[in-house]
Amino acid sequence: MDKRDFLKKSGLGVVGLALAPSIVMSASKTKTGRLRTAHIGVGNMGLADLKDTASHPLVDVVALCDVDSNYLNNAHQLYPKAKTFSDYRIMLKEMRNEIDAVIVSTPDHTHAPASILAMNMNKPVYCQKPLTHHVSEARAMSKLAKEKNLVTQMGIQVHSFYDYKLATLLIQSGIIGKVHTVHAWSPKNWGYDGEPPTGSDPIPETLDWNLWLGTSAKRPYKNEVYHPMNWRKLMDYGCGTLGDMGVHIFDTPYNALELDVPKTIKNECREPNGFGYPENNIVTYKFPQTKYTTKTLKWIWYDGPGAPRPHKDLILPGAISKDKAMVKNEKSLEDKTSLETKITNDGSLPEQGAMFVGEKGRLLLPHFMQLPKKIVNGEYVDISSEIKAIEKENNMGEPIRNYATEGPKHYHQFVDACLGKDTCSAPFSYAAKLTETILLGVIAGRFPNKTLRWNSKKGKFSTKEANTYLEGKYREF
Repeated sequence: MDKRDFLKKSGLGVVGLALAPSIVMSASKTKTGRLRTAHIGVGNMGLADLKDTASHPLVDVVALCDVDSNYLNNAHQLYPKAKTFSDYRIMLKEMRNEIDAVIVSTPDHTHAPASILAMNMNKPVYCQKPLTHHVSEARAMSKLAKEKNLVTQMGIQVHSFYDYKLATLLIQSGIIGKVHTVHAWSPKNWGYDGEPPTGSDPIPETLDWNLWLGTSAKRPYKNEVYHPMNWRKLMDYGCGTLGDMGVHIFDTPYNALELDVPKTIKNECREPNGFGYPENNIVTYKFPQTKYTTKTLKWIWYDGPGAPRPHKDLILPGAISKDKAMVKNEKSLEDKTSLETKITNDGSLPEQGAMFVGEKGRLLLPHFMQLPKKIVNGEYVDISSEIKAIEKENNMGEPIRNYATEGPKHYHQFVDACLGKDTCSAPFSYAAKLTETILLGVIAGRFPNKTLRWNSKKGKFSTKEANTYLEGKYREF
């Protein structure tokens, strides 16, 4: 069935309109002052989500679900009081009255089916990034969350970290004036340029392959191709590097500049092979103006080995050629080596990050847990006084750069919001637009070097063929 049929069958068109806001609000709070959580996907990142959510003192883990019994058993050893399931549909049906909130930590293609089912039961949902696998799903989840007035949060933990909050406030303070260009990059390679696998392998006894495939098309199992890790590379299940690291690195500039979705998208990459995403992508977006940007904002994303492509906007102070004249007065080879090392270190871009380019300079934001740096006329500028002023004005306190202590904050914010004590900083209303932007770049990879024009109001491309990829078909399983 197509996604429209699924959304109808799941009740999006009926339940979402039938419930009054007062009834929905009561579903977001608990009578005991504690939050009973159910977790869909408890391996790898799902296990981290489970632990960080459960580290909140008011959380009780009551249900665990995974299609891989190894992961499920491991999680159950940590939370032995929780009931276990392999099928999230059965879990939600049987434990509907025992669950207060649901955490979805599956491969991307199952994010929307699992989340929408939970939301239609009036459950607050924390869903890992990217929010969905298709644009139509992101819009549907945002709409449903709004109609039901549900607490929601997308799993972009660094959204709550000090350096990203600081960069947002610095940009909005006008530290580099209105921004006209953003460069963002990651050399990670969640692409696959090879041939699709042939044949099949025996399905491990610990894996329910049908449930892992879920709503996606049926296909033979192959060892080390899909589960547990490589699904991000493949079109049917993940969203490539852009859908993985792009969400994190896009988040702060997207939030700081208060962007909507882009007007045009172009992806420089290889021709599509129908199976895996390109290993290298350069995606150029153009966004409409906001109060923090010039008339048009240009955004360039680079990923894959060798990213980013060299660009004048990315040249850092100290990144100059090692001319012999620079070291001719050095007294020894040791001095020369020291000088060259300093030049190299000063002029190297962080492995992953973003560069804001504005009317009054540039702001470099490494990924992650490093202070942003201002650059004017090829030199770093001391902004310590500006940082102190922003820290004081916004009660930010001292920066803590320890993922073990900072990581859980995003989850705890969701828990507190469910208990009526806080609000979420990455609700689906925000996450859906960010995810839509990401997914438009992913779709552009199917039309290499062609500029796609996006009509946000209609939710359509002007290129009709591209609209095919805004949604897909759900398999009944």
